[in-house]
Amino acid sequence: MLVDINGDPLSVNKLDQNQTEENAQVGMLLRQYAEHPTQGLTPAKLASLLKETEEGNLAAMADLAKDIEDKDGHISCELGKRRRAVLGFDWKIKPPRNASAAEKRDAEMLEEVLEDATWFTDFKFDLTDAMLKGFCANELQWDYIEKQQLITGYAYRDQNIFKTHPSDFNRIMLNDSSDEGEALNPFGWALHIHKSKSGYVHRAGLLSVLAWPFLFKNFSVRDLAEFLEVYGLPVRVGKYPSGATDPEKATLLRAVMAIGHNAGGIIPRGMEIDFQSAANGQADPFESMIRWCELTQSKAVLGGTLTSQADGKTSTNALGSVHQEVKEDITLSDLHQLEQTINRDVIYPMYALNGKSYNGNRRLPRFEFDTSTSDEMRDLAFPLRSLVSLGMQIPKTWVHERLNIPEPSEGEAVLEMPTEPMPGNNPAALNTAVAALNAEYQTRSTQTELDTAIDAITSGDMREEYKATLQPLLDKLNQSEELAAIELAELYPTIDQAQLTEMLTKLIFVSEIWGMIND
Repeated sequence: MLVDINGDPLSVNKLDQNQTEENAQVGMLLRQYAEHPTQGLTPAKLASLLKETEEGNLAAMADLAKDIEDKDGHISCELGKRRRAVLGFDWKIKPPRNASAAEKRDAEMLEEVLEDATWFTDFKFDLTDAMLKGFCANELQWDYIEKQQLITGYAYRDQNIFKTHPSDFNRIMLNDSSDEGEALNPFGWALHIHKSKSGYVHRAGLLSVLAWPFLFKNFSVRDLAEFLEVYGLPVRVGKYPSGATDPEKATLLRAVMAIGHNAGGIIPRGMEIDFQSAANGQADPFESMIRWCELTQSKAVLGGTLTSQADGKTSTNALGSVHQEVKEDITLSDLHQLEQTINRDVIYPMYALNGKSYNGNRRLPRFEFDTSTSDEMRDLAFPLRSLVSLGMQIPKTWVHERLNIPEPSEGEAVLEMPTEPMPGNNPAALNTAVAALNAEYQTRSTQTELDTAIDAITSGDMREEYKATLQPLLDKLNQSEELAAIELAELYPTIDQAQLTEMLTKLIFVSEIWGMIND
């Protein structure tokens, strides 16, 4: 019997069925308009909404989250940055460890299917909706194509048609108006629960963190708007004579209010309007509160504030770099969580139904994002070269996996070291240097031949001061590494960065050639 990743039995006949539309109660929820709970939102009302969410009413959470994302431009922007960050990464499907030929072919088949899937990019983006709301459920569409059961699309389903199981708050059920709800069909859904923080699914998202700053900012924005409406306008005081009727009082009040905007108006005889001093005050308290709320929102979404806006006082390039590193760590966490959902709900079903090597859920192909960077390659290149030269045995497969560089197929063209001289080097000087070092190996006149090699390298296009710099360093290096380090530290303030880089490059070149010949 074929089962899903959780062990639930699968009926292939249900693959082409749409569970939400077949269930009348659930289908009715799809046609309902969303509530807008942020209208007249107060601290008491917000606390009540969050309590309803804890009791399994996910519709309350979903409607609140949609309202917040629609009304708060700052939250929408910060969430957009985090959600779209995952779309810029390449991905691949790797076979299991020590894969057989059949397992490799199945991994290639799955990768080809997803590469050709026009829906897959939108699918990854929609999964990230769970960052705010805690979970996102997409109903998969299956078709039988060329003797294969393949996912050909999906339908995003709003969170308000779901509920949590009364005895398992982490189990998402369709809300069919029953106490427990209807279980999701095996292989029919891609259900992504995004853990921005630990806890049951209703509090795993960022909603409960962002809702309170959203509420406080709304109050401050409202108060600021009211302040700006009257700021700078004189205070108008209307005076009516004793015995004035209610209609006469209402007429005077309308005149007082109209004068502030229209700069003119009429009042009945016997009534007066006095203009007092202009309304004054400061907008700073309101702006400070709004700013605090937005900084708190940025911290909750991106882990920092300097990747979104600067305060002009504490912002520095160093602090910005630290905040950017925090943001990158959050992105890596998001990617790993997406990988788990895609492997469980997309890769495994198609592999179980179509894989020639499928034999249970122990050995499975893995969907992985390519998170390697050019900096990582640069940082590994020289240490690997040094470790190999010391005799350390490093498997090629480990390097390929670490750098996410695929191993070449048999007969496939590969990069090779250039045979022509590298730009900027003097061929005659390099040949002379190597010849001198080889001669030293034969004669063992170490210092003399090393001097000859240095003379050859420092001739030609190298400036004379580099020769004077390299020789003392090598002399100290012959005595001890500590003395060489002291010599270099003393030289550092007297030369610029470009000079230091070029000098060290030449020095490393000589030492590497020297080490290889003596080895």
